Amino acid sequence: MPTPIKQLQAEHRIIEKALRALQGLSSRMGQGERIDPSAFQRLFEFLTIFADQRHHQKEEKCLFPALARQGLPRDHGPIGMMLQEHCTGRALIAQMKRAAGGYVNGDPNATRHFAQAADDYVHLLSEHIAKEDNMLFRIAEGVLDSRAMQSLQNDFDQAEADLPESRAKYAHDAEELELAWALPERTTA
Repeated sequence: MPTPIKQLQAEHRIIEKALRALQGLSSRMGQGERIDPSAFQRLFEFLTIFADQRHHQKEEKCLFPALARQGLPRDHGPIGMMLQEHCTGRALIAQMKRAAGGYVNGDPNATRHFAQAADDYVHLLSEHIAKEDNMLFRIAEGVLDSRAMQSLQNDFDQAEADLPESRAKYAHDAEELELAWALPERTTA
């Protein structure tokens, strides 16, 4: 079984698929393509439930306290930065939801508002994931001994058990969203 840190990194790869889908959906909106409200709903469900309630909550309720017990400050430094970025991400999801509601109701400014919030969210989470993968998780692997890692795994298992859907379901959803909305990669000749 992968370590708790490897599990979080694997979840990052799943979230990145949804970020590519969000970018593509936003771009298509900007090009005038009509977006069915169910597309917004699926993306918001993924971002809210998988990225925030599953992934970020495991970090906030399990990993960050484990790191704090090893002496890392919770209110500033890497943990404080990650917590602030989680809050900013939640605010951007709320902005996207409001803009999507306006879009569905015919607000002529909604596409622009959605695009700005989506771009900000994708940029934030992409940078956030890179910081966690390349800095915070390396710190965690350095300061958490095997007993602390096992305790963290137990906490993750409990957090997962309290959630209604499996991680595999959301991995599948992210793949479908990416296939449906992500724009093809541009290649340079």
